[in-house]
Amino acid sequence: MDFVVLFIIGLCMGLLGGMLGIGGSIIMIPALTVVYGENQHLYQAAAMICNFFVSASALIAHRKAEAFVPKVLVWLVPAAMLGIMGGVMLSNSSIFSGHNSYMLARIFGLFLVYVAVYNSYRLYLSVHPKIEVVRKPMPPKKIASFFSALCGAVTGLAAGLLGIGAGTVATPLQQVTLKLPIRNAMSNSAVTIVCIAWLGAIYKNTTLGQHGIEISQSLKIAAFVIPGAILGGFLGGHLMHALPKNVVRTAFILVCILAAVKLLTVAPG
Repeated sequence: MDFVVLFIIGLCMGLLGGMLGIGGSIIMIPALTVVYGENQHLYQAAAMICNFFVSASALIAHRKAEAFVPKVLVWLVPAAMLGIMGGVMLSNSSIFSGHNSYMLARIFGLFLVYVAVYNSYRLYLSVHPKIEVVRKPMPPKKIASFFSALCGAVTGLAAGLLGIGAGTVATPLQQVTLKLPIRNAMSNSAVTIVCIAWLGAIYKNTTLGQHGIEISQSLKIAAFVIPGAILGGFLGGHLMHALPKNVVRTAFILVCILAAVKLLTVAPG
């Protein structure tokens, strides 16, 4: 029964991830909480493993598009690698240990509120095409290097603390601070997530023991979720071009709101 449930969760995270170009943790972690109850450290450890496989498959499409910005990535990726180590270390601290692990779920719920608001704004812009968007050039090299590193550090910290791919953090940050077009920002985010997901997964999983959780539990969840996620990602990538994107985005916003309510009111495990 667990296999069927986890396969369906993977399928849903892959479908939405493929259609919207987002990380699957935003779907996977709340879904696991709804089905199995609060166990944030375990879910984050499993999600980090899944993030690598889902993002790696998406990276192939971005590579074909040649939308990477190397002068940003050279600062973005190393800072994100340091950030994710700090984020996992923070998630393992006494603040979130034992009975207090539910606080991670509450923070994740607040993050989903941000995701819902951000996507609502994107939806608003898409239905008001007459709004003029002024494209500004990238800032000077030294400033761009600083902001690239800052984006990486914040992205890695969010990824490590919450167990997410953090594309929903990296993409808008690059758009705001570096003035990158969304196509380039999303491509840079995909590279960054692939580069840091494996590192966060190893660190988080090897420290599960301090929360009384066996690594085998995380590996089991990931093993059952990944096949569905890969299949869902493949289907979602095709549906992206077949379904009205505003309909998909609206559905995603509703899912985020429902998941946020669940995580913000979750009972301690």
